[in-house]
Amino acid sequence: MADNFIAEIPEIGRKRFRENVDSVTITNPAEIRPAAEAVHKIAQSYGFRIAVSADISSKAHLVDADGNLINKDVFGWVAEGERWWEDTRLALSSPLPRACRYESEPIWCNGDGFHGHWPNEYLDKIDLKDFYAQGGTSAKSAILIPVHLPFGQIAAVSFTPLEHDISDLTEPYRLYSDFFGIITRRFVTGYVLAMREKHRMPANCILSKREAECLHWAAIGKTDKEISMILSLSHATIRYHVNRAGQKLNSVNRGQTIFKAGQLGYLGATD
Repeated sequence: MADNFIAEIPEIGRKRFRENVDSVTITNPAEIRPAAEAVHKIAQSYGFRIAVSADISSKAHLVDADGNLINKDVFGWVAEGERWWEDTRLALSSPLPRACRYESEPIWCNGDGFHGHWPNEYLDKIDLKDFYAQGGTSAKSAILIPVHLPFGQIAAVSFTPLEHDISDLTEPYRLYSDFFGIITRRFVTGYVLAMREKHRMPANCILSKREAECLHWAAIGKTDKEISMILSLSHATIRYHVNRAGQKLNSVNRGQTIFKAGQLGYLGATD
């Protein structure tokens, strides 16, 4: 089906799509600046401004190989009231990065709430009354691209209209959000890989089915004794599996074992 879909796109469209994706691809730090300029140009060609946080849990800024701030020097967030990157608390206080913790697909938002392809009750609970003040822009709407990366890292990318009075992005979202998602993920993933300084996890770590089961129950607060009753195993066997998982994950204690297992996706949804 994918091949048929591509075949139906006119040749000039396929070529342009490939050129756009290639232009935002980063394989080393020297390519960060050109890729940022390319994604900025693409966003503007569709009538949007782009803003990028590669890790909403970190105060670190998006920078090029020379340490220059991308959001400032390339994306142009320098006007009075627009220097949102100066506020290190924004990732915790702004509703936009907060929404990225609860959604993995492109969405759009305005003062009335978040809008996507399907309902999300977590997004419905986020108060957007202070959207404009907290978002660091005078725009009345934005398309938001969450990027969920390995090891639990989350990036947040917003596309805000160049025309600030636009509050309804229903049609631009329908037309462009999937394409924005593709170029955004390619840009952010390349940036993170190019700038990563050390490995966060042991390589090729594989937990057994029983180890993952024990950690899943531990993650939702069950004690070893309770887990032994749930899985019909001895207390000592549960401790063995948890400790063995910790050795594989190079953890220093039970809490870190659970944390690392969660980052690798072994625990699934624990609510």
